[in-house]
Parts: sequence; structure tokens; C-alpha cells
Amino acid sequence: MKPSVIRRLAAAFAMVLLFAPGIAAPQSQAPTRVRGEILAVQDDALTVRERSGKSVRLTLNEPLALLAVVKADIGRIAPGSYVGSAALPQPDGTLKAVEVVIFPEAMRGVGEGHYPWDLTPEATMTNAAVESVVGEVSGRVLKLKYKDGEKTLLVPPEAPIVTLEPGDRSLLRPGNHVFVNAMRQPDGSLAASRIAVGRDGLVPPM
Repeated sequence: MKPSVIRRLAAAFAMVLLFAPGIAAPQSQAPTRVRGEILAVQDDALTVRERSGKSVRLTLNEPLALLAVVKADIGRIAPGSYVGSAALPQPDGTLKAVEVVIFPEAMRGVGEGHYPWDLTPEATMTNAAVESVVGEVSGRVLKLKYKDGEKTLLVPPEAPIVTLEPGDRSLLRPGNHVFVNAMRQPDGSLAASRIAVGRDGLVPPM
């Protein structure tokens, strides 16, 4: 990746990171995650239809950081890769991936750890370095290591694999899907400073 691209990614997410858990913040400051399809775009706002069917309006803060979510090949995951995975706990203590994000090197360390995730009621998120990769009939098994522990993650063939690239406002158009950590404002509205947008019709799986 070009140094200029790395700098753009690092600068965009240096202060508050889109994929950080948010649970360490005071409850009044915890982010509201918005997942859905863009219905309308204005200079300073987006209207998004969430998975529930409800429409929400997001005020766009400046500077606005945008990332493109793009498909990736599981073959890119190797020992040393830094990944994030929403997953479901299994009876034997392992995890089964719902999706995997391969983070660019500039985002190594983002949201590191293992914690609850709101994709589904039982879901967890693990952001960690890959220690080993083993291929099996049922998928690939990743050994993940983070600062406070380690996890074994099964990535089944149907789990979407994505990565992140620098984006711009051309991604903000009706029909594209977004993943947003929005902040609740004193008047009850939602505002966003960082948005991940699926490119080429991709729905961000996280």
C-alpha cells in the first residue's frame, strides 16, 4: 500500500476508531451503531434505512472520514495479519465467524480485544493478530492472539471476508450500504464523523 494511502487511513481514524468497542466510554457517550441502506444524501446529512426498516437521519460532521468496504480473498489472511471478526460462541469455547475484516496495516491495533457485539444478540467481536491458519473441510481455523488472551476462530466458507480502503464522498449515494458509529446529540439527533460504505453493492457485514 502506498505511504500516502497509509497516512490517509491513519489520520482518518487516529482519534476515534470506527471499529473500537465503545463500551469503555460513559454510557451517555457510547456510540449508536447504524447499519443500513442510504435513502437520501444532503450536503450535511444522510438518511439511512436500518435493517429494522426504520429510517434515521445522520448529521455529517466535518472533517468526515470515509472508508470503502470491499470484498477480499480469505487467502490474504496469514500469520501476522490483523483482523476483526464478528462471531458466535460455540459450546466448545471456540468461535464461528459471521464475517471477517482484514485490517490494513495502518489500522493494526484498532479495537484490540474480545467483547460483545450488537450484530446479533449472541455475537462477539474479536480484533486480534493471526497467530496461525489451518485449513479444514469445514473452513479455515485461525488462532487469534490479543493483549489479554487468545481465541480459536472457525471461518466457514460462507462467511464474508472484506477489507477496508480509503473512500470519499462519491460513495455516499442512494442504494449504497453503510456501517456507522453515530453519536447521540443533546437534542436526540444522531451525528457521524466516520462512515464505512460498501463499494460495488457490498453490504458491510460487520
